[in-house]
Amino acid sequence: MPYVNIRITREGATREQKEKLIAGVTRLLQDVLGKNPQTTFVIIDEVDTDNWGIAGETVTARRQQGR
Repeated sequence: MPYVNIRITREGATREQKEKLIAGVTRLLQDVLGKNPQTTFVIIDEVDTDNWGIAGETVTARRQQGR
């Protein structure tokens, strides 16, 4: 029973894009590992850029500085 957790920043990923991610990951697990799509769970967490840090800074701050 595969469980996949995808975390992305909350920046406007559309419903269609998320559906493609879920379908694609499910298909990949089936093709590569032979996993049953009926028992494959894919969760997408969207995180605000103020709550995502890289190198000691938030993504929000880094983007404001052009990094």
